[in-house]
Amino acid sequence: MKIYGKNPVLERLKADPRSIRVIFVEAGHPEHSYIASKAKKHGIPISVVSGSKMIKLGRSLNTQGLMMEVADFVYADFDDTLEVAQEQGLTFFFLDGITDPQNLGAMIRNLGCLGGFVVVLPTHDAVHITDTVLRVACGGENYVRVCKVSNLNQAIEKARKKGWVIAGSVVKDGQDLRTQALPFPLGLVIGAEDQGIRAVVQQKLDLRLTIPMAHQRMSLNAASAVGMFAYEVARQRRSVRKPKEVVSDAERMRPVQSAVTADRENYDDLPE
Repeated sequence: MKIYGKNPVLERLKADPRSIRVIFVEAGHPEHSYIASKAKKHGIPISVVSGSKMIKLGRSLNTQGLMMEVADFVYADFDDTLEVAQEQGLTFFFLDGITDPQNLGAMIRNLGCLGGFVVVLPTHDAVHITDTVLRVACGGENYVRVCKVSNLNQAIEKARKKGWVIAGSVVKDGQDLRTQALPFPLGLVIGAEDQGIRAVVQQKLDLRLTIPMAHQRMSLNAASAVGMFAYEVARQRRSVRKPKEVVSDAERMRPVQSAVTADRENYDDLPE
């Protein structure tokens, strides 16, 4: 895989140097000395190339004069991540039907900036980690666990059984994100922009959340919505959640029980 651009290259060099196979630096680049010293420390080969060569290597993308070849992306095991998430108090984002690599990259960048999140992708009908995703993520992939599962519904159910409350992003008729006290540990489901969360996945939701729009016809893309949800989660998580605390089913559901009851009545009969 290839990573382009100043921030993605520098973040990977800082966070995961063992994954780097070679670094390409355009001749005269201002970061050359710094990158050379770090690369030497970790035994990473550097190749200094001309501007025209860099354009060819970068397939005419804006590389900012820096590019690296790295090992293929390694997805985290979901079951192992559940254990880590319990220890570290991580919040899950389950992505249902997200197919745009630009969207996924922007999501990972947002989550990497705020910290404390896990992304879960289904194997089918979804975008996976590509060069484009890494370029847009701008180094965020170094700070966000990404899991790939064969069945998203089963992964959500596993999280529920471990104590996570599962909330879903809906366009309307959900609880207002600005005023809702969020339960923790929390998992959030984000659906595709054109179809939303699939009906079979909606049956797993304990809570529905809405970001109110000032104008009826306006809406956020999936990456922007993830950024807003993640900020609110991080803000509330710092003030109310205690790491490693074991929470009973009754306690974890108390903040949202009335909303859950109403939603269950409406969605119990949805077809598989």
